[in-house]
Amino acid sequence: MPNTSKRQNIRKGLIIGSFLLFPLIIFYFSPYIIVMGAIKGIVVSSFVMFTLLFIFSIFFGRAACGYSCPMGGLQECLMLSNNRKVKGGKFNLIKYCIWLLWIVSIAILFVRAGGIKEFDFFFEAAYYPHSINTYMIYYGVILGVVILALTAGRRAFCHYACWIAPFMVTGTKIAKILRIPALHLKADKQKCIACDKCSKKCPMSLEVMDMVKNDCMTDSECILCGECVDVCPKKAIFYSFKRKK
Repeated sequence: MPNTSKRQNIRKGLIIGSFLLFPLIIFYFSPYIIVMGAIKGIVVSSFVMFTLLFIFSIFFGRAACGYSCPMGGLQECLMLSNNRKVKGGKFNLIKYCIWLLWIVSIAILFVRAGGIKEFDFFFEAAYYPHSINTYMIYYGVILGVVILALTAGRRAFCHYACWIAPFMVTGTKIAKILRIPALHLKADKQKCIACDKCSKKCPMSLEVMDMVKNDCMTDSECILCGECVDVCPKKAIFYSFKRKK
């Protein structure tokens, strides 16, 4: 395994780099493009990307959120201004409500269009990035993420509004139900010295030390970033790919 600084430097470099590329790749992660395609019965690029992320999550949990998410990169930069923990809890359900309404809307639109008629990976690409609507959507998303991060705390967008997180959480739960070997965290609570460094470092505001003490490292909001793994002075937390019991 990489040493502490190397792994986290690489991780942060990846997600910040992903954010810098966001103007070029937003087209492939757009919930709006899926809706526009569904109206015409067309499977579009973002539909494919979300499907691939869902499949990825079955084997690697929410690691994509921790290592490659553009909005994750932006939010971790904003932690320099507001590093307060988010409240989480029942407020985390907001993103699932948004996601469910979106999924149901897409399904209805496909039915009204007469089902899936074709696949067009570059649907609407001719208008991107030259359309004023594209710029409005891009800056609207950025503004929303910034406001949430600066007012609600660490990675607040991930907790409350991300339209991709529910796909990843669902994939993780499927892996657990089917007992598929997948990347996850494990801990040796006998090694824990209750320094609480893991909880303080967690970008998702999880009470990691309590998770270690309770011998339960599973949390749907965990993005497998490895911050807790690398900050632990006793190496009590570690990655595992073995099948969960």
